[in-house]
Amino acid sequence: MPTQTQNHPFAEFIRILGKGKRGSRPLTRDEAYSAMQMILAGQVEAVQLGAFLMLMRVKEESPEELAGFVQAAQDSFTFPGDAMDVDLDWSSYAGKRRHLPWFLLSALLLAENGVRILMHGARGHSPTRLYTEDALQTLGIAPASTIQEAAGQIRRDNFSYLPLHRFCPKLQQIIELRPLLGLRSPVHTLVRMLNPFHAPCSLQGIFHPGYQPVHQQAALLLQQPHMAVLKGEGGETERNPDMTCLVQSVHAGEATEEQWPALFSRRHIKPDSLEPGLLAAVWRGEQEQEFGLAATLGTTAIALKLLGKAASQQEAHSMAGDYWQKRRRDKFGRS
Repeated sequence: MPTQTQNHPFAEFIRILGKGKRGSRPLTRDEAYSAMQMILAGQVEAVQLGAFLMLMRVKEESPEELAGFVQAAQDSFTFPGDAMDVDLDWSSYAGKRRHLPWFLLSALLLAENGVRILMHGARGHSPTRLYTEDALQTLGIAPASTIQEAAGQIRRDNFSYLPLHRFCPKLQQIIELRPLLGLRSPVHTLVRMLNPFHAPCSLQGIFHPGYQPVHQQAALLLQQPHMAVLKGEGGETERNPDMTCLVQSVHAGEATEEQWPALFSRRHIKPDSLEPGLLAAVWRGEQEQEFGLAATLGTTAIALKLLGKAASQQEAHSMAGDYWQKRRRDKFGRS
């Protein structure tokens, strides 16, 4: 095997991150862009990718690095011109473990009332979590298999779920490294901000509160018109009605934050098991679920305020409740 006499082009990014306590530094936005561009183009060796991801994990990504990564990913997408007509980008990558994904009813309630939503996500490696793609199928909603199909679903139903592997398979491959590496990587943050159809509004959920300001500052750098990020139930984009919810937002170049109070004075006990069929039953009015309905309407309210359809929390909650009362109850028929 011949001896390599010159450093690989990607080695410089590893050197910047790994040169010790005094010599290392974060990547600039341009460097992060170039690094992710090489990763997505398949120009990085496997050992380099592992080293890069774990060095980033140890130090945690900066807003500038995250903005560079997101921009490189967005520039790699090739979408048809008629696929861009979306109001709200909704990321869904965590999966649910303690409670059902009630946020799906929020998204579908908004779609029924004219909000065009692209939801994107990925199945994870945990067998104990219920992932969005599987939960949607219990509601009779199939994921889009192509970008064009997603655009068509949005035009017809105001909603589509597009799996990550359908529009950026390389990032899906990196997410699937988690069981091998034992840790999450910057890609788990990056995918939440992809906004592949360039929707003017983006709604994101995270698990670790420390990542909220990073998302917010990266959105400012990316000039995202409107964005809201919250610590969601289980890491999904879902308001937990049992807890105060801090929403950090970006609106027309300004960063703001707002506390949404808990909707209950006591915490609910998590169910013994997750029964996806309950989502449709609650929608149809066949069963009552106090936590689920509050999570649905509370999440809807946050989205309505982000979208500029409500000027206050009170108005947003009132509008969400009105949407719920007028919902089409036969939307999800029994299978």
